[in-house]
Amino acid sequence: MEGQRKHGHSRLFFFMLFSQSQDTLYFKGAKNMKKILAIAAVAALTAGVSAYAANPFSDVSTDDWAYQAVSDLSDQGVVEGYPDGTFKGERNITRYELAQIIARLMAKEDQLNAEQRATLDKLAGEYADELANLGVRVSNLEKKVGNIYWSGDARMQYQHNLDGAKDHTDTWNGRMRINVKGQVNDQVTVNGRFVNEMDFKDSDSSDTSMDRIYTQWTPNDKTTVNMGRFGVALDQTGTFWDEDGIFDGVNAAWDNGKIGVEAGYGRFKDGYKTFTVDDEDYGFAWKDQASTEAWYAKLTGHIADRADVSAFYMEPTHNFNSEAYVFGKAEGAYTGDKNAKVWGIGTTVDLGGNFTLDGDYVKTQWSGKADIDGNTYKADDPALWTAGLTYGAVDTDKPGTWQLGVHYVKADAGAMLLGNSALDLTDQLDYGWDNWSDVHFWVARAGVALQKNVELDAYYNFAAKASGSTEDPDDTWGIELNYAF
Repeated sequence: MEGQRKHGHSRLFFFMLFSQSQDTLYFKGAKNMKKILAIAAVAALTAGVSAYAANPFSDVSTDDWAYQAVSDLSDQGVVEGYPDGTFKGERNITRYELAQIIARLMAKEDQLNAEQRATLDKLAGEYADELANLGVRVSNLEKKVGNIYWSGDARMQYQHNLDGAKDHTDTWNGRMRINVKGQVNDQVTVNGRFVNEMDFKDSDSSDTSMDRIYTQWTPNDKTTVNMGRFGVALDQTGTFWDEDGIFDGVNAAWDNGKIGVEAGYGRFKDGYKTFTVDDEDYGFAWKDQASTEAWYAKLTGHIADRADVSAFYMEPTHNFNSEAYVFGKAEGAYTGDKNAKVWGIGTTVDLGGNFTLDGDYVKTQWSGKADIDGNTYKADDPALWTAGLTYGAVDTDKPGTWQLGVHYVKADAGAMLLGNSALDLTDQLDYGWDNWSDVHFWVARAGVALQKNVELDAYYNFAAKASGSTEDPDDTWGIELNYAF
């Protein structure tokens, strides 16, 4: 019966023909074949529709060579026409429109054979950016463009750092990081990151390491389990512990878009700390690996897509051993707690009008004192807090986007005992720890997307104050050029 669908199992072909000279794709009639420079893709669907399906477009004749393919693909929702009921087959199609078609084909991937999937994979890789802008999740896309995914970033950085209170050292360095992800199956990936650091002022100085290697299991879109060496972010601003730090262990996270829960057990690396008195080092905090072993838990609430509020708790599983708490001399032996716990709360709030507010309060539950050379150095549950305001946002997919921000940071002496900030504001924090002094200062930041995947950033730390008789530290600043690939 006319107009009535008869389902069969015939093979339908969708011809997508590209011009190599421009970023558009053409639907052409047979008479225009001589103008086609290359056939970029042929995707075949397996859900057949009879030739008796109703004509979906007023400008596609039933006598046209492409009628059957266009009609069937329209019926299956792969291609769409225009509001006036036309197909406009001789009109250029944009990369964005093609990405829409690719996304619809990806949803029907289980209907394709191996050869057809390979063709679709190539298209998905070529139009990855457009698919991402359409909301096709990158994680899903990566699964469809092969079982190995590569990415990375490069940075050139100049820093005017502190060396004491008023002296400075200038550093000019570069860094390249290569990320690799292997798709084991639909739920499991193996991930690694290679890092090369180089000093441009010393041509012989270069260091290559692997700071990430872990397995990630994602049983569903809400749950993630990591095991190996990866990054963990405890606070909102990263002032206390940023995800660029190293965590060796296992964690699990669950997030439904409204609330998130995360917990982990392992070793927080790079926490070896001393402070300096009269050019001598005292106060070893994390002396050995056993002392760094800890567990943590984190709770995050997502409020109306406008704010994140989080709280975390971290506790070492071992008391600090006595050797770790000897402050260098017998008369300077430490007395007090040999265990430390840390908790913190923080938030990031979208204020509207391109303004974002963020802040953290972190408390280290640790008290005691040491008498060294007639001076008393003590800690009594030191705290760290920071708050800041940012305008704008850098989107490296959109050249010209920019942001400006200012933050205030205050850290009591000993507040960074279990912390290891990976941010560029660490000079003043390190100075406070090294001199066993409270310290507070301001941080100004700026960034701009120069081109796609190219970002220029700068920071300036200023107006620092130290407690007691400790000399106030000088200003520091830095500028860096970042590339993503």
